[in-house]
Amino acid sequence: MDELVADVIIVGFGAAGACAALEAADAGADVILVERFAGGGASAVSGGVVYAGGGTAQQLDAGVDDSVDAMHAYLRLEAGDVVSEATLRRFCEGSREMITWLEGNGVPFEGSLCPYKTSYPSDAHYLYYSGSEAAGGFRDAAKPAPRGHRVKGPGTSGKMLMTRLEEAVRKREIRVLPQTNARTLIQEDGRVTGLVADTLRDAPAGVRARHQRLSRYSAKPGIYMPSLRKLLHRRVERLERAHGRELRITARRGVVLAAGGFIANREMVRAHAPAYRGGLPLGTSADDGSGIRLGVEAGAATGELGRISAWRFVTPPSAFLGGIIVDAGGRRVIDEARYGAAVGEKLIEGHEGKGWLLVDAPIVAEARRDTKAQSQWFQGLQLRYLLRRGRVTGATVEEVARKAGVDPQGLRASVEAYHGAEDPMGKPTEFARRLDNPPFSLIDISVRPNLGYPTPMLTLGGLVVDEDTGAVRSAAGEPIPGLYAAGRTAVGICSRSYVSGLSLADCVFSGRRAGINSALAQGVLDKNENVF
Repeated sequence: MDELVADVIIVGFGAAGACAALEAADAGADVILVERFAGGGASAVSGGVVYAGGGTAQQLDAGVDDSVDAMHAYLRLEAGDVVSEATLRRFCEGSREMITWLEGNGVPFEGSLCPYKTSYPSDAHYLYYSGSEAAGGFRDAAKPAPRGHRVKGPGTSGKMLMTRLEEAVRKREIRVLPQTNARTLIQEDGRVTGLVADTLRDAPAGVRARHQRLSRYSAKPGIYMPSLRKLLHRRVERLERAHGRELRITARRGVVLAAGGFIANREMVRAHAPAYRGGLPLGTSADDGSGIRLGVEAGAATGELGRISAWRFVTPPSAFLGGIIVDAGGRRVIDEARYGAAVGEKLIEGHEGKGWLLVDAPIVAEARRDTKAQSQWFQGLQLRYLLRRGRVTGATVEEVARKAGVDPQGLRASVEAYHGAEDPMGKPTEFARRLDNPPFSLIDISVRPNLGYPTPMLTLGGLVVDEDTGAVRSAAGEPIPGLYAAGRTAVGICSRSYVSGLSLADCVFSGRRAGINSALAQGVLDKNENVF
């Protein structure tokens, strides 16, 4: 069995792992990054949005007036008590510096403000309202401001984020072990002192190339085609079993688990959130709960494992905000200006996943007109599906309801209430529209397996950590010496409620926290000792 030694071992080379590695190295630690595939993780296939505010340079460039207090007040409504008041305040107060730190590591941002409300902007805009800030019930509690800082890059820019973070890791000369799968943690007298992994680093070059190619295609386009992902991942696993070699890595100071969530683990999803099985797993095959499993085997406590974010966006186009979302009984579901994960949760938890968007002819015409200007390519394809296969029309509200299988009287009552002086769901007047121009359309936005209009999902819970240090806590509530966690392997800022950019922001926040604290921890070995 081969052996290596470092001050800090980090498991997972996504955004959280990269940020942990950078901070640990800058604190003087000798770092090894262990990555099952080639790096990037779910962060690389994400939209590359980082939630930040309080007066960032990008907000100032766009003429946006924001404050730490306003950001804190909004996030307190979203996050609830999943983290302490002190931790949330520290996150908000450090928000501007977080963006500056990322820029210092080569990550580009820009203050081009999106002028319309959307789930994700076109390549013309990189700052936008990425949550429910402007929706009813939130704008009264906290002054709304756009805080979605999208990394500047074409398309879904998570790839640009990780490209730049990977470059920063290489510049630090941090050791990276790709194609290495962490199998178990090593503990001595209750302290985590390293891990045992299976690695392909000594496998034939052809095997390593094939493993990399299969894992890359499994991530994309496999993310959109679950059956293809499963097929490719089975081949990946066969290569790992046939050619993997055992490797032992000793950590002088600590191990950081940053291996993502568990959305790719159907058994864990079924056990903790059975209602959330009809979505598109947002992540890679490595989001299988392995980091959480490693922590639990070492005695760690878990939290919020039942929390899954399910995205049901009706924008772009922004015109659809003027419609109303109803269930099979024709009853309103939610303020349509809310973030898509709030819509998804309402549909799943309260309406068996079934929902329809009612719009009239002018809204449909406006949606078609604005599609190209407001959409990324995949959003345009989804809108095409919704307006064709996902839509029924009728000359009256009652007729379209009967065609869709929605209760006609219930739908009529919802429309009349919506046309009243004040929207019962609290939707701001700037988004409300009268629905009185036929033909009327009911667009099916139900949550179910659907390649034309999928429901992306990611897990939010994980290992319970000390909020000051990132150290993993045991079932008894005590820190496990030598063990830290970050990103979606850990409970964090977004573990109760997710809005775009909050997970990546938490990856940066928690990754940096775990990295620096693991580097500064007093280890079991002096840095100059030889373990061989």
